[in-house]
Amino acid sequence: MRKVVLPGGSGFLGEALADYLIARGYEVVIFTRSSSRGESPRRYVQWDGKTRGDWVREISGSTAVVNFTGKSVNCIYTPKNKQEILQSRLDSVSVLHDVIKGSDDPPNAFIQAGSLAIFGDTTDVCDETSPHGTGFSVDVCQKWEEAFFSQEHIGTRRVLLRIGFALGKNGGALEPLRKLANRRLGGTVGSGKQYISWIHLDDLNEMFLTVIEQEEFEGIFNATGPSPVTNKEFMKTLRSVLNKGWSPKAPTPLVKVGAYVIMRAAPELALTGRRCVPDRFLRRGFTFRYMNLEQALQEIINE
Repeated sequence: MRKVVLPGGSGFLGEALADYLIARGYEVVIFTRSSSRGESPRRYVQWDGKTRGDWVREISGSTAVVNFTGKSVNCIYTPKNKQEILQSRLDSVSVLHDVIKGSDDPPNAFIQAGSLAIFGDTTDVCDETSPHGTGFSVDVCQKWEEAFFSQEHIGTRRVLLRIGFALGKNGGALEPLRKLANRRLGGTVGSGKQYISWIHLDDLNEMFLTVIEQEEFEGIFNATGPSPVTNKEFMKTLRSVLNKGWSPKAPTPLVKVGAYVIMRAAPELALTGRRCVPDRFLRRGFTFRYMNLEQALQEIINE
């Protein structure tokens, strides 16, 4: 049986990908800091994200390693949190490179789950070759990508997917917005002009499967849908799908206070955005199931 290893794969994206792969006949092993999880239909193996352990034996003979490891950015950007956000990403990439390098039977592909945040806050259309932005999140992404591509391995492809705003059921970034809209608080956030580069989780999982199975996929890819929308349009569509009427806008000062005091997160997560397109996937003929935001939200919320 083909095996895919998911370091840091116990979160929303990793568990969804695990389900997707298992349904297609793959064995899935998830590396997690917790050792108290069940064993079926996937296996959980403990690791700390930076040092060798019993998990090393799972890498040998695997079809692919898909790394999701990294401290969540959904926090206040204190100096301590900033350091942990960066270091957790660099540490996991480093130790996985070391293990793959020393393996007698290395994986066919080493795939890194990255971020579109590397483009910063922009309304310009961004493909894989577009200039990077500025700021803390951009710096993290640049150092992260540099670390990932700093080592090559014979027989192992390196693929980095810059992931967009993934929309799916039972969690993820959509859930808090859905709750706000249901309470008639789902109005435009800030200026509303910031872009949301969204993708349905089914399409994202198919992207992962594609780069796992197809040898010609190598390098950096924007893993997002082809139809980014502004925050204003996104919230309007979400309210429509939920059958909610008008909601008051959330002005920038209020968002900043709410982010720090209530959400305990950095305001930039809500107030900034980027307008990205999956150019390299499109050029290779990738077919999206969900091209339209309303269609995607209807499937997630009402089906």
